[in-house]
Amino acid sequence: MAKQDTFVALSTPHGESALGLIRCSGNACRELVENIFGIPAPVPRFAYYRDFINLRGDFLDSVVFTFFEKDRSYTGDPMLEISCHGNPFILQRILGDLLERGCRQAAPGEFTQTAFLNGKMDLSQAEAVIDLIRARTDLAFKAAAQQLQGSLKRRIDDLTNRLLQIMAEVEAYIDFPEEDLPSEEDHTPEKQLIDMLLEIGDLADTSRTGIFLREGVKAAIIGPTNVGKSSILNRLLGESRVIVSETPGTTRDYVEASFFIEPYRIRILDTAGLRDTDDPIEKAGIAKTVEQMSSCDLVLLTMDASQPPPQFPHWITDLLSEKNTLIILNKNDLQIYPSTHTGWPGFRSVSTSALTGDGIGRLKSTLLEMVGDPKVSTKGDVVAVSARHHEALEGASEQLNQARRLLSKSEPAELVASHLRDGLGHLEAIVGKVDNERVLDKLFASFCIGK
Repeated sequence: MAKQDTFVALSTPHGESALGLIRCSGNACRELVENIFGIPAPVPRFAYYRDFINLRGDFLDSVVFTFFEKDRSYTGDPMLEISCHGNPFILQRILGDLLERGCRQAAPGEFTQTAFLNGKMDLSQAEAVIDLIRARTDLAFKAAAQQLQGSLKRRIDDLTNRLLQIMAEVEAYIDFPEEDLPSEEDHTPEKQLIDMLLEIGDLADTSRTGIFLREGVKAAIIGPTNVGKSSILNRLLGESRVIVSETPGTTRDYVEASFFIEPYRIRILDTAGLRDTDDPIEKAGIAKTVEQMSSCDLVLLTMDASQPPPQFPHWITDLLSEKNTLIILNKNDLQIYPSTHTGWPGFRSVSTSALTGDGIGRLKSTLLEMVGDPKVSTKGDVVAVSARHHEALEGASEQLNQARRLLSKSEPAELVASHLRDGLGHLEAIVGKVDNERVLDKLFASFCIGK
């Protein structure tokens, strides 16, 4: 049997469960059904209940399997899905038998990558698969689900069709220069490009929300030792996630946890306290604090409201701005020191007590204000583009702007057409009309094996 092109993977999470699902995709799937289950012509999309007997004749489990024919499966190739008991030992024995029969282990995301390559979905829909799996809020789920159903594809198809029409007019002028470009003000290529640029800009502006929905909002709690950073984190999480101690330097590495403020997931880091120390481990923790700060969307600078304001070195203050920093004046249940907040004019602040819980609600609402209302593009669907989409949209916008400027100056149509073609290439890259194999490999490598 030629099974080199048939791959297999566990498609449910590792660990014990009631059921586990194993998927195979490739031309050998029909033959596998015949050899394992004794059914030479399985009815497609019909659930069979059979015993799984391995190559040595051993019973492995009673399973339910379904065969999917070519062009009518998730990947577009013949597929076999086997549902068995979710005992990891059973799952590994079935996987091992399928590998012995000539299948190979699937690479991360290979099922979805195959579906894309077979034209079962465009690249934006393929990306939405992993977004749907990872969605943790209502808006993140809605955006991913609608992108999987083609919301972004429809927007890009509309833009590319309109751009192709403009290109046809410009190309016609190149071929027949005696014919003028349309002169009606509302239908000139320049006016049409302006309208397209507005729509592209509207889509591109959703990228910050899109990134937050997909990756979460990354925030770091920083400040001196013993100001209550870990206690505040525990309050935000609603559980004792981090060890709290009066001993300075308890937190030596950063601890990451998540909580939700609709529509966002907040990925919050509790970091090592900032102070002068000779402890090499604690020094390494402080260095990691600075490293994490540079990649965070928000910084929660925490101080003890009952003590004089601390002094921070420039390599800390250089990373702080009014836009990304919230000052938390903790321990407001104690006598307040009058000038703790002076020296930070223009910065938002919240007064809290991690001990009593006072101010934690205000802290959450202020965080949401700082992130901002979600910006999505709506034309019947919710669209919030990813960083990759944003880069392509920016590239398209730059090229179309160049074409518009050339048109306004009556420059040669050949130059205009060149920029229009480049702009079209950027738009088509969003839905996957690309030949860069390395780009595709990198994208699908972020998927889990079995998807």
